[in-house]
Amino acid sequence: MAQRNVINASVSPKGSLETLSQREVQQLSEAGSASIYKLFRQCALAILNTGAHIDNAKTILDAYQDFEVRIHQQDRGVRLELLNAPADAFVDGEMIASTREMLFSALRDIVYTENELDSQRIDLSSSEGITDYVFHLLRNARTLRPGLEPKMVVCWGGHSINTDEYKYTKKVGHELGLRSLDICTGCGPGVMKGPMKGATIAHAKQRINNSRYLGLTEPGIIAAEAPNPIVNELVIMPDIEKRLEAFVRVGHGIIVFPGGAGTAEEFLYLLGILMHPDNSELPFPVILTGPKSAAAFIQQLHSFVGATLGEQAQSHYKIIIDNPAEVAREMTAGLKAVKQFRRERNDAFHFNWLLKIDESLQRPFDPTHENMASLQLNRDLPAHELAANLRRAFSGVVAGNVKDKGIRLIEEKGPYQIHGDKAVMQPLDELLQAFVDQHRMKLPGGADYVPCYRVVK
Repeated sequence: MAQRNVINASVSPKGSLETLSQREVQQLSEAGSASIYKLFRQCALAILNTGAHIDNAKTILDAYQDFEVRIHQQDRGVRLELLNAPADAFVDGEMIASTREMLFSALRDIVYTENELDSQRIDLSSSEGITDYVFHLLRNARTLRPGLEPKMVVCWGGHSINTDEYKYTKKVGHELGLRSLDICTGCGPGVMKGPMKGATIAHAKQRINNSRYLGLTEPGIIAAEAPNPIVNELVIMPDIEKRLEAFVRVGHGIIVFPGGAGTAEEFLYLLGILMHPDNSELPFPVILTGPKSAAAFIQQLHSFVGATLGEQAQSHYKIIIDNPAEVAREMTAGLKAVKQFRRERNDAFHFNWLLKIDESLQRPFDPTHENMASLQLNRDLPAHELAANLRRAFSGVVAGNVKDKGIRLIEEKGPYQIHGDKAVMQPLDELLQAFVDQHRMKLPGGADYVPCYRVVK
């Protein structure tokens, strides 16, 4: 990283944040619980680095080894003391408002998550219990707002995209915003920022003052993909599986833009859900789109789905090339079907309770070398189960690319080994190689990409 500029500062939340108990403050102190303190420190550092063009969690953490955050309980709330914090998060000594807001959102989510896990009502041994847990985390973050029309559009895609693709995401976001739709993304750069940026202009044109730009992340990702400053609702879920479930529970439709391994992971997770027999009648609009220059990539991803999961999987989404207005019109029509379906079945608009998510998709996957090598990747599996295992394979690639733990594992043990049927391995290898060739694995401008995996045919 370039020469650091750091600052020492003391910040308090503007607005409201529930007062923490002495026990909660102790939990977050380095002396009280090293693991919780480390987690909050990592998230806080990522938020303070918003805008940095770095997608390597290890690089950021190593560059600010002397960064400290101390939590102080006060009569009127909480105060954070920051030592050796990135100076770019401040203007004339005052923390930027969006950064302050996201910093205390992280504090809120980490404290609540820790305390919920200690609650007797939390049952992580069942699929229903996991969904209930996701619901409580989102409700505590005030993300769930009963009574609002279904208009939350999730946008997935890569953090490492070229200028043409980024401009296209802004155009799509603009068209969505003109139709008064809200945006939810993974909250980082690239595709996670573009639709929000386009929607802000459109919302201003339509004089919409309560626009929602929801960012959903998790601790392993946030350090590598710091939140973009447009996000006005940040929620940090405990792990990638609960983050993915949050996307499909609060989102009413999903747009998939060009991306890399992380986008493939999300797309396969979604297809694994939509192919489940219990969801056959449930409307959930999904659009795969990009500019004309990305048509080959989109076709390659579409072909990969067909080669591994079959035509049924391909039937769950529509492809629209280089037509932002058509994307928005198609999504708007899809949301009307969602609204009608939920109204007829008395399902909530703000949380998709009727969506069946197989428990295998909810269980956290730890991408160790052993777990990656033992993944079952063969065409004999039911399509929705194969999609779940392919999702795990891409999750491992993401971990090895950008997550601190994954990067250190690769440094210690070498690349992951991915085994399976040739009928699955061949298209998988071709897709991953396309990501490498098109610079979709890492942010451009860095060193040549060294694969963290090896596909064994």
